[in-house]
Amino acid sequence: MISTSSSQKKNLQSLLASNLKKLTITPPSSNHEFDFGDVFGPLTPHHPDPTLHSPSSTSPPSAFLGDPQVIHTRSHSYVGPSPRYTVSSSLPLQIQTETEYEAEEQDDDEEEAKPKIGPEDFVILRVVGQGAFGKVFQVRKKGRNDEDGDGLFAMKVMKKVTIIKKNHVDYMRAERDILTKVVHPFIVQLRYSFQTKSKLYLILDFINGGHLFFHLYRQGIFSEDQARFYTAEIVSAVSHLHYCGIVHRDLKPENILVDADGHVMLTDFGLAKEIDESSRSNSMCGTTEYMAPEILQSKGHNKDADWWSVGILLYEMLTGQPPYTHANRQKLQQRIIQEKLKLPPFLTTEAHSLLKGLLQKEPSRRLGSGPGGGDEIKKHKWFWSINWKKLEAREIQPKFKPDVSGKECTANFDKCWTTMPADDSPASTPTAGEHFQGYTYVAPNPWLSSK
Repeated sequence: MISTSSSQKKNLQSLLASNLKKLTITPPSSNHEFDFGDVFGPLTPHHPDPTLHSPSSTSPPSAFLGDPQVIHTRSHSYVGPSPRYTVSSSLPLQIQTETEYEAEEQDDDEEEAKPKIGPEDFVILRVVGQGAFGKVFQVRKKGRNDEDGDGLFAMKVMKKVTIIKKNHVDYMRAERDILTKVVHPFIVQLRYSFQTKSKLYLILDFINGGHLFFHLYRQGIFSEDQARFYTAEIVSAVSHLHYCGIVHRDLKPENILVDADGHVMLTDFGLAKEIDESSRSNSMCGTTEYMAPEILQSKGHNKDADWWSVGILLYEMLTGQPPYTHANRQKLQQRIIQEKLKLPPFLTTEAHSLLKGLLQKEPSRRLGSGPGGGDEIKKHKWFWSINWKKLEAREIQPKFKPDVSGKECTANFDKCWTTMPADDSPASTPTAGEHFQGYTYVAPNPWLSSK
């Protein structure tokens, strides 16, 4: 009798789920992607007109893997945070999230053993970014405990159909896998990942001070002291990635956030790749202004390419623009490969020395390429005033702090994102569902101390 009742209940649930899937839901008409200039205002002449790019990552070849697209124009990752905003309580949205997540309970055994978490565990407050694969929301976790802190997170939502169509399955998996392996005071942390039938979800720390590019754009240039502090924290983060066998490959001001205390936080691992000491990657990927010569020449690259990007970053912070610029992509690449580095006379001798070391066109001669790796850079005389132990313990107080009035403040971000409808709109379901098995993740220590 009990068995029959249970069977009937399952049949009714299956019938209900089947009928609900047949509902026709019209996506909101305001689903519009913004250009970089729309978010931050007009660009300075040395930057080409930017467009959003699709995050990607390079992994070993597979049936779903092609070379990542080269980002030919300046672009940015998600923008956040935003003020609290009541999530839409429309019936179609609730049906979509609940039904899809219930269906995902039949995932593989590995995910069955993990704590259940899904979209319904978060209240959407505001949209804070949008790209080719979906949106990023500011969210608050329901029923949070002490480990969740204030419960504010960034929720990155990606459509499976679009990912599969663009052959980016392995890239999205690599980004998730890498984020589960890195814990560092200057790297944005992944707290949870999960999926429904139609979407992938990454739950990340919510950083509310804005992108480094946003502050550099407003200030024009940074003083050597301010640039030294940011560069030191970036070097610390990149050194840790390399220690973990990871190369980032898309270091630029748009992929570096500034938290409310003024510390930098490295983000966007869409092009990151795990690589061992003896291996080289031949993929052409990155943002052109920051790509090392060996990438442009397809000679094969490794972790040394990141140190070139750090050099470009430092040059831009100190002068207001990258050392090599041109509106024509081919001519820009030629300049990076062939043109001699020009250093402005107003910089100190120590800054000149560091820039020359990082921007060596021959990777084997580049500062940081030796057996000491990042320690070679940390020992450079330009960093003589940095106490690296205190820096990595976040004990050095930044001289600049973003103008943030609270944890949900939006003072550093444009309203074009935060005024968008805060709906995780429905998406079509791919016919094959085996691409993303094992995607679920819950951080062992979901809330790391920022002290």
